[in-house]
Amino acid sequence: MTAGPMPDTPETPQKRPWYIPPEQGFRAEDLDHIPELPPHTELIDGSLVFVSPQTNFRLLTMDVLVNGLRRTAPSSVRVRREMTVTLDPRQRPEPDVLVVRAEAVTGLRQTNFRPADVILAVEVVSPDSEVRDRKRKPQLYAEAGIPHFWRVEDASERPTVCVYELDVATKSYALTGIHHDRLKLTVPFDIDIDLTETDRL
Repeated sequence: MTAGPMPDTPETPQKRPWYIPPEQGFRAEDLDHIPELPPHTELIDGSLVFVSPQTNFRLLTMDVLVNGLRRTAPSSVRVRREMTVTLDPRQRPEPDVLVVRAEAVTGLRQTNFRPADVILAVEVVSPDSEVRDRKRKPQLYAEAGIPHFWRVEDASERPTVCVYELDVATKSYALTGIHHDRLKLTVPFDIDIDLTETDRL
């Protein structure tokens, strides 16, 4: 990494260092070495993306999905939340929920996965990330060959899950269903999740 922190000045005191990006942007491996990055920083198109304060909707939705996926997942996969995926040298997004192949889990110090490891990526749309979650990140996941993608929207404070499958010929996602109160699927494995559970948490 060739970037360095911007110096503090009397006019612009800083609590946390801000880094000037290299000419070609940051690279995926930089996320593991830049000191004092905020938690859950992503790399999209070579730029650092920081997470805004989280809403109850997003956190509870992730809880329901993670618990439901772990309850129904076969032993050949593992469910993770908020871990990055290194898609290429300039792309390292952090899906809200991931289903990965069990053999891809290498230990407790692991910080990211490869796209070939990922079976399902899930994004819970937030007001500050609508364009990324609805357009750019699904495009990146599809181009990387991740076979399944879910986009979760806040519909009257209840999660609505839009389910997509990869068209391998076009490297793009096709919508296969929109699920409101119950998420019942047979791919990538048998899944049955009560989405209304967010009301009881």
